[in-house]
Amino acid sequence: MTRDPFDDRRSGLNDPAEGLIQVTPSDTTDLGVICRGLYVGNAGDVAVRASDNTEGVFENVAAGTFLPVRARRVLETGTTATGILGLY
Repeated sequence: MTRDPFDDRRSGLNDPAEGLIQVTPSDTTDLGVICRGLYVGNAGDVAVRASDNTEGVFENVAAGTFLPVRARRVLETGTTATGILGLY
């Protein structure tokens, strides 16, 4: 059995992520959870709707980049990067 010494501790936004979701960009569907950040596996642009419903495009994101954005949705229109993971 794997022991988790932090199981009884509430995590903050500066703590490591506790979970991951595969991101499928969509112009109509929110992610299953508002993420604390995104990981971009393959380079490109990432269009995001943030937790406060504002939208913007991170341009020319390099592969292997972590984006510190609380994302509600990754938009299909404007997103060319692939291999995106949501961290929560």
